[in-house]
Amino acid sequence: MPKLAFTKLCTAVSLAALTLTGCVSGPAPSNFASSNWAPGQAAPQTDQPEGPWHREAAITSANTPCQMRLPVDLTGLTQIDPAVWQNSRAQLAAGDRIQIDVAGDTDMLTGLYMIESDGSLHLHGYRPVQIGGMSHTDAANFLQRELTAAGLIQPLARSVSVRMIESGGIPVSISGAVFSAGSVRPGERRPDSRVGQREGAVTGDDNPGRTLSAAIRAAAGVRPDADITRVHLIRGDHYAVFDMSGWVKGWTAANPALSAGDRVIVPETSCFDPDLVRPTALTQPGIRVHMSNLTRGANNNAGAAIGEKTGSLPYGTRLLQGLVAMNCVGGSAMQSGRRAILISSNPQNGQSVVIERDIEMLVRSANRDEANPFLMPDDAIACYDSRWTNFREALGLVSDLANTATPAIILSNAAN
Repeated sequence: MPKLAFTKLCTAVSLAALTLTGCVSGPAPSNFASSNWAPGQAAPQTDQPEGPWHREAAITSANTPCQMRLPVDLTGLTQIDPAVWQNSRAQLAAGDRIQIDVAGDTDMLTGLYMIESDGSLHLHGYRPVQIGGMSHTDAANFLQRELTAAGLIQPLARSVSVRMIESGGIPVSISGAVFSAGSVRPGERRPDSRVGQREGAVTGDDNPGRTLSAAIRAAAGVRPDADITRVHLIRGDHYAVFDMSGWVKGWTAANPALSAGDRVIVPETSCFDPDLVRPTALTQPGIRVHMSNLTRGANNNAGAAIGEKTGSLPYGTRLLQGLVAMNCVGGSAMQSGRRAILISSNPQNGQSVVIERDIEMLVRSANRDEANPFLMPDDAIACYDSRWTNFREALGLVSDLANTATPAIILSNAAN
């Protein structure tokens, strides 16, 4: 046998040996103990896939009392009765469109106005005045005093009226046990859904987006470790505590109108509440999950029927249901030894966790929920092939390498 052909054949045999040894599964992922935060996430203690699961959850709401972490931003603030804000009307804010009518005037001061970004109102022929944060009644009384003092109108009772035409979005900051803490703008409307564009000037506008529940949803909803019975709303140097649990339990709950500049704090707890892992008025309806189901590195997810819609799952989906959605479950008996990994993140400390599960064990075991965690926003799940599939792929690689060596042998013999 010529030297070149012999070298290629030896290389094929060597690669075959190395590839076949790769059919054995590696050790279980290593995680910090503080990474686990949800039931079913506790990492296995032995190698996969034959090893048993470690079934003790890092956080459980059934065995340990929940401890709330009190907000630290309340120093120097005065607590008030939540009914004060619950029953108050929405306040004027930047972006609101209002109709101002002055008795006896048709085209000077009377007209349709929009409140500026700094909360000011620019009346025709008059200096800007601040009305942001006022109610409609307070704004009308304030304008009447201003215009009367300036000698522009007669000192008559109720000579100025302020009517809401359209309320816009308002800036609100939200922190604590929500998935996307930061600044949100609840109540913002698309241009095609604005009030009064085609209908003409209407009176009144009920914007359901400028409420406490809408602001929480705008921050991607509450996390499962949230205490929704004590949601803190801070306005100026006062704050109130609202019980929002009725929005999850199915009964009436507080939902005050918000004002520009309000701050919302959703307290964290040491518990995981499964009731908060489903679509509600305080949680998001769906989540985005990253998926990978590749048999060979050269293939793509499209071959496994993983598309844009596949990765969008209802909130409350568990790992096993996600694996079914990405076609990791089922098929021939040679696929029964497949494994899956879940890559998640602990929102309380930012640590990532990698969880490995044997798919067949997850399907067959009656106590699967103890090792079948809920999927959270931006989680990633991937499937590994079974040992038999790996063996078949290894044989295919050996066959490909041997076929490349055979023509070299034939050509070398022909040359001799």
